[in-house]
Parts: sequence; C-alpha cells; structure tokens
Amino acid sequence: MKKKLSSYLGALAAGAALLTMTACGGAATATPASEAASSITVEHAQGSTANVPVNPEKVFTFDLGVLDTLDALGVEPAGVPEASYPASLSKYADAKYQKIGSLKEPDFEAVSAGAPDLIIISGRTAGAYEELSKIAPTIDLSIDAKNPMESFKDQTRKLGTIFNKSADVDAKLASVDATIAATKDKAADAGKGLIVLTSGGEVTAYGAGSRFGLIHDVLGVPTAADVKAEGSHGEAVSFEYIKQVNPDLLYVINRDTAIGSEAAAANPVLDNELVQSTNAAKNNKVISLDPAAWYIVGYGLNNVQAMVEAVADSVA
Repeated sequence: MKKKLSSYLGALAAGAALLTMTACGGAATATPASEAASSITVEHAQGSTANVPVNPEKVFTFDLGVLDTLDALGVEPAGVPEASYPASLSKYADAKYQKIGSLKEPDFEAVSAGAPDLIIISGRTAGAYEELSKIAPTIDLSIDAKNPMESFKDQTRKLGTIFNKSADVDAKLASVDATIAATKDKAADAGKGLIVLTSGGEVTAYGAGSRFGLIHDVLGVPTAADVKAEGSHGEAVSFEYIKQVNPDLLYVINRDTAIGSEAAAANPVLDNELVQSTNAAKNNKVISLDPAAWYIVGYGLNNVQAMVEAVADSVA
C-alpha cells in the first residue's frame, strides 16, 4: 500500500512540474505548476496552433517587423532573410546571421540545415507555412490589415510570452499608446492628409483601411480623398489627381529607396509642378516618410513607435 501511495505521489509531483500556457488574444493562461514552462501553445494567423519552446535558443524569422520587435526585446535571432535592411536593423546584414532566403521565398535547404528551434513567418511567407512547419515549430504572426494596431499588440504580446519578456512588451506598448493619444489630439485640426507611394515614376494612393492606414485609422489624420484600394495595393493616381484632391498633408513613401532600386534618387512627386500647387507643398507639409520603416519593416515594437512619432511631428 505504501509503495502504491509513494508511486502516486511521485506521479502527481511530476505532473505538477508541467506547465501549459496558451498565447491567445495576447494573453497567456496557465495551469498551476512550476514557475518555468518548457513550451507553450500559440494560436497564430494560419488558424491553427503550434507547440513552441519557451526561450528558444535558435530562432529564424522571415519578417522584419518581428525582427524589429525581437531586437527591441534584446532577443537575437540566428537566421534572417536577405533584405535591404534599414539603419536600425543594419547589423543583421552581417554574415554572422544565417541567411535563410528572401522576404518572400524561404531557402528550405538552408532552413533545414540550420536546425532552428522556432521559425516565425508573416504575410510575405505565409504560403510556406506547411513546408516550414515540417522542419521546426512555425508560427505565422501576420498583421490583420483590418485591425492592424490590435493585431500588432496581440502578436507582440505572444512574442513577449514566448521569450519571457511580457513586462518589457507592456512597457513599450504603453509608450506607443501614449504617443498615439498625444498625436490624435493634434491630428484632428491639422488638415486632411493623403498617402502616396512612388515607384518607378508611378504613383499609388492609400487611404483608411490600407496597409498605411495607421495614419488615418489610428492616429486620426482626416482623409483628403476616398481612396479605392484592395489588400496591400493602392489606387493608381496621377499628379492631376493629387492637385485636385489638394491635401493639407501629403505623406510620401518612396518604394524605390526602400528596395534599393537604381531609381531611388528620383522622386517625381516632390518635384512635380502640379503637386507643388497643393496646400501641402505651399505650407511645407509634404512629408517624406522613412521608406524602409513603412514599406519593409512595418509593425515592429521599435518601428511602430518611430512611425507614430513621424506622424506626430507632421501634425505638430
């Protein structure tokens, strides 16, 4: 009888040492157990879950927004994509960080040979989820374009849980929220804004609900026009259109600079006479946004703060 009781108590103690956490909606729930978990179950954008090690030693990420967040939290990934890195992330171009493909196309052989403990993907590489998940636990932290800020916070809190950095995440998100609130107070009276992307001499406009809709949807800059756009693509527009819309604030993102194109030096929007006749140009409110930050990196913990601050400066 004593042996059976001893075996039962031993099994009970072993079971109590296991901790299961679920990262869902940015929160984590846990059953009473030991203080440290070996793994957590993460719900992600593929509509499924993945069992992910806590504090994984070897992390590969294909998303520069996630990379920016990891960098902000002091977590250094082992594998990153080949990319035109902005100054804030320039160290990751170094060969010491294994290159695992491009922003859109994973190098499956390199990933497999690297034997990562965790792979993080997003929209650009979402289609590779099935293949990557055969190599190592893989989570898709794509941002929901229809609700980008809440989606960003949710995904960032998941990273905080995975790497035991939840307190750091909460502090940084609180700083972002404070800057957003201060910006919204000024944006309502700053005039109407239009966002344009220039690429190879072509111009596309983006409005509320778009990939750059943060300016309107979150920061409260009124829209100068009802821009028609689907997904990540803007509405092709002309210089005459910009003149007719006559924005008070014209936000310009130069895609050529973001991707390192030879055409990067040319920015036809800033030099065009039609655009120069707008209220934005007359009042020195043509704002060149950091192209890498807005087009390449996007929703990262340091980068979102920088993006919000750029808009805050424009409405000051």
